[in-house]
Amino acid sequence: MSRVNDVGGQSGFGPISAEEDEPPFHADWEARVYALNVAMLRQGVYNLDQFRDAIERMPPAEYLAASYYERWLHAVETLTANHD
Repeated sequence: MSRVNDVGGQSGFGPISAEEDEPPFHADWEARVYALNVAMLRQGVYNLDQFRDAIERMPPAEYLAASYYERWLHAVETLTANHD
């Protein structure tokens, strides 16, 4: 079964826009989420496959409404809340 992130070959999503000289982070919290994810991966709290899966399991409406780093935050929160 396809998940919401699997849009390969589908149309109707419009072009991907990119800003010229776009910064890697648009807000401080995005950099913090990035750093937190790197730390959790390095500490073995979860692995990259689990991180990706947590993003892909987001409810479709939530996934489509979320920004890139909001999806990352969702995954970090989900995986750390479920960590033993």
